[in-house]
Amino acid sequence: QVQLVESGGGLVQPGASLRLSCAASGRTFSNVAMGWFRQAPGKEREFVAAVSWSGGEKLYADSAEGRFGISRDNPKNTIYLQMNSLKFDDTAVYYCAAARLGAGLTPRFAYDYYVWGQGTQVTVSS
Repeated sequence: QVQLVESGGGLVQPGASLRLSCAASGRTFSNVAMGWFRQAPGKEREFVAAVSWSGGEKLYADSAEGRFGISRDNPKNTIYLQMNSLKFDDTAVYYCAAARLGAGLTPRFAYDYYVWGQGTQVTVSS
């Protein structure tokens, strides 16, 4: 069974950058799509970015396009989310997730994912 652990969150000022990591274990990691979601207090969990099993296809939410970059290193069993030009609205708990087989190359809906990490807090504050 795949297990995921996020790290790299923290408290930063607007305009700063953070790089989140998600370490995965389990047989199916290398052949499934992976995604990043986030959830702010009082809001529903929302899609941020997804990457196909090979890393060749990527999809971003409008809020992330041009500022965030998703990538994966399959030999290291790790995916990343590089976040630049951070804004107050980026404050949230960030979760990585592994998609179900057959969900497509870059799933964008939470119901397409079957394993979730514990989350890492990102706070953008002046």
